Amino acid sequence: MLCLDKEDVCPTPESWDVDQGLITKLKEQYKKERKGKKGVKRPNRSKLQDMLATLRDVDELPSLQSSVNSPPRPTNTRLTEHETGRTEEVEAMTFPPGSGKSFIMGTDEALENALGLGELAGLTVANEADPLNYDIANNKDALRKTWNPKFTLRSHFDGIRGLAFHPVEPVLVTASEDHTVKLWNLQKTTPAKKSTALDVEPIYTFRAHRGPVLCVVMSTSGEQCYSGGTDGLIQCWNAPSSNVDPYDSYDPSVLRGALEGHSDAIWGLVYSAAHQRLLSGSADGTLRLWNTTEIAPSLCVFNENKECGIPTSVDIVCSDPSHLVSSFVNGQTSIFDMETCQRFLTFESSIDASSTCQINKVISHPTLPVTITAHEDRYIKFFDNNTGKILHSMVAHLDAVTCLAVDPNGLYLMSGSHDSSIRLWSLETKTCIQEFTAHRKKFDESIHDVAFHPTKCYIASAGADALAKVFV
Repeated sequence: MLCLDKEDVCPTPESWDVDQGLITKLKEQYKKERKGKKGVKRPNRSKLQDMLATLRDVDELPSLQSSVNSPPRPTNTRLTEHETGRTEEVEAMTFPPGSGKSFIMGTDEALENALGLGELAGLTVANEADPLNYDIANNKDALRKTWNPKFTLRSHFDGIRGLAFHPVEPVLVTASEDHTVKLWNLQKTTPAKKSTALDVEPIYTFRAHRGPVLCVVMSTSGEQCYSGGTDGLIQCWNAPSSNVDPYDSYDPSVLRGALEGHSDAIWGLVYSAAHQRLLSGSADGTLRLWNTTEIAPSLCVFNENKECGIPTSVDIVCSDPSHLVSSFVNGQTSIFDMETCQRFLTFESSIDASSTCQINKVISHPTLPVTITAHEDRYIKFFDNNTGKILHSMVAHLDAVTCLAVDPNGLYLMSGSHDSSIRLWSLETKTCIQEFTAHRKKFDESIHDVAFHPTKCYIASAGADALAKVFV
C-alpha cells in the first residue's frame, strides 16, 4: 500500500518555488500586446497554447529539482493540487463558456463602443416564418413607433393649407395658397441634397381656383378629389393615375366642374363615404351638403341665419354618419342632423362666458362617440357626443393648435401648432409620446394640417413654409 505523508498531500506554496516575477512579466507583456492592437480581435489560439506551455514549464522546473531529495509525487495528486491550489493563475488564462465574450472583448458596453454598433447592438431579428401579430386591441404598443422624416414635397410657391392621403396607395394631394392643388406619388423620389430625406416632385398639378386653396379631400375610392378656396368654389376633380407622366398634355376630363353656392372662402371640406356626400363650411356662415355624383346645387344648408356664428371646421360624426359636427369662431361646437338640417346639441364648455376662444379644428373619433377640438388658446378638448359634456381638457402646445388627426384605429392623436411642432398623443393616457419640429415659421404661422394615411404607415404635415413632409 502506498502511504502519503501530510507534506505530499498538502504541500506548502513554498515547496513549488514558482517564479512569480516571470508570470507577472508575461501578464504585462500580454496586456501591452492587447492594448496596442486596433479594434477587438480574438486572441490567437496557438499563441495562448504557447503561453500555457511556458507556464507549465515554469511549474515543472522546481519539481524536477526537488525530486532529487524527495520521492516522486503521484500524477493524480499533482493534478489535484494544480486544479485546487493553482486556480489563481489558471483562471487568468482560461475561457469560461458563459463569460468568453466578456473576457476577450470586455463588457457589453465596451464591445459596442469598440465595434461602433450603437443601437444595432440591441437588434433582434424576427423569424420570417413566425406569424406576425397585428392585433391592435391587444397590442397597443404596435403603433408606438418613432416617426422620422422620410419625404419632403417641394414644388408649391406658397404655404400649404391642406393635404389628404389616397385611401390605399402611397399618394397624397396638397392644397396651397399659390392657387394650385398637386398630386404626389411617394414612390417617385429623388435623393435630397445634404439630407437623408427624399425629395418628391408632383406628378400632376390641378389649376382652376382663382385664389388660394384652403382645403382638399379625397373620396374613399381615391378616384375623385375636391378642393375649396377663397373664391367660394368647390372644384371637383377626377384623380389621374398615380403613374401618370408629369409631362403629358393637358387632359380636360380631369376637371369635372365646380360646386357653386358659397359666397365666401371655404374653410373646411369632409367626404362622407356612407352617403357619397360632401360637407363644406364657409366664411359666409353656412354649412352645405352636396351630392358628389353630380354637379348640382347643395342638398341642404345649415346655420343659414348664422345663429351659431362663422364655421371654422366641419366633420362627420363617425359613430353616427347621419350627424355632422362643426366648430365656430366664437368657441362654440355643435352637432347637426343631416336629415332635418337642424342643430340638436351644443357642447357644454361652449356656453361658458370665459370660453370664447376660436376653435381651429374639430374632428370626430373614428370608433367612439367623442369629438376633439383644437383651440387658438393652445388647448385640446374632448367632448361626449351623447351628453355634450367635456371629458378632458389639456394645454397641448406653446402656441395656437391648428390641426388634428386620429389614426384609423383610434389609439393616437396627432396635433400641429404654430409653435412649429407636431405632437403625438396616446388617447388612452392623454399623454404626449413624441414631439418633433417639422416646419419653419412664416408670418407667425407654421403648421396648417396633419394627416394619417388610412391604410399605410405614413403621416404627413403641411406648412406655411410651402413644404409638405411625410414621416415613416
